[in-house]
Amino acid sequence: MEIDPIEEVNLQEAQLIIDNQLDVTRGMISDGSHTFNELYHHRMILFAVILKNHLDKAWKSKKHKDGTMYENYFIVGIDTPYGQYSYHYHMENWGYFAEVQELETAPEWDGHKPDDVVRLLSL
Repeated sequence: MEIDPIEEVNLQEAQLIIDNQLDVTRGMISDGSHTFNELYHHRMILFAVILKNHLDKAWKSKKHKDGTMYENYFIVGIDTPYGQYSYHYHMENWGYFAEVQELETAPEWDGHKPDDVVRLLSL
C-alpha cells in the first residue's frame, strides 16, 4: 500500500505534535512528591552551588569544542580530579551560572557519562 505524499506530510506533522506533547507531559510526571521538571530544576541549582564553590575549576560555554551547540542551549561543567562533569541547560538558565567563567568553546569532552556524577564527590 502506497501512502499519498500529502498523507505522509500530515503523518509527520501529527508525529511532531505527539512528540512535543510527550515532552511536556514527561516533565509533569510525579513520584508523588516532585515532578521531573522540579527534580531537574533542583539538580541544576545544586550543580550551580557546586560550581560557585569551585570557580577555579568551573566553566561554561555557548559552544562545544567543535563549535556546535544545541539550539538555545549552553554547556556548563567542572574539572574534577577524576575528569570532567557537565550538563547542558536552556539559555534561560544562564544567570544561575553568572559567576562561572565563560569560555569561547567548552573543553574537549572526556567521554564522561551519567554514572560519572560521583566525580563531584572528589571536590
